[in-house]
Amino acid sequence: MSETLFKEVKYDLASLVGRIELGDIGLPDIQRPFVWKNAKVRDLSNSMYRGYPVGYLLLWQNGFAGGTKTVGTDTKQKSAQLLIVDGQQRLTSLYAVIKGVPVVRENYEQESIEIAFNPLFERFEVADAAIRRDKSFIPNISALWSSETDIF
Repeated sequence: MSETLFKEVKYDLASLVGRIELGDIGLPDIQRPFVWKNAKVRDLSNSMYRGYPVGYLLLWQNGFAGGTKTVGTDTKQKSAQLLIVDGQQRLTSLYAVIKGVPVVRENYEQESIEIAFNPLFERFEVADAAIRRDKSFIPNISALWSSETDIF
């Protein structure tokens, strides 16, 4: 009898973000830096908002204490038990937008990704100076998940 090599596990978005925030989910050292353009992050936000499928994630259980990188630039409490093998760009995008933390780009510089949302037209945009001035937009949706934001 053969041993099962793959196991399907269903995580909700809050669980994934929470595990990344703790450091339980990380990146293998060999993983490339974050390369998505901000417009692609906007498109992912739009797809999720509309309920479109955004693909599977492939995570690998890590038995070693080292050889990993964190997702985002914030400090973590744990070392990664799960490594992102496929889905790094999507998970990093979601984590960066929800937690409001910068990503590390190909040139190893940190950059914050600001995605704006217009609730009247249900439209996402990459925040720029014009969108930040437009009162019909929430200029940075990261604020919606911040514990410091009082939406009432």
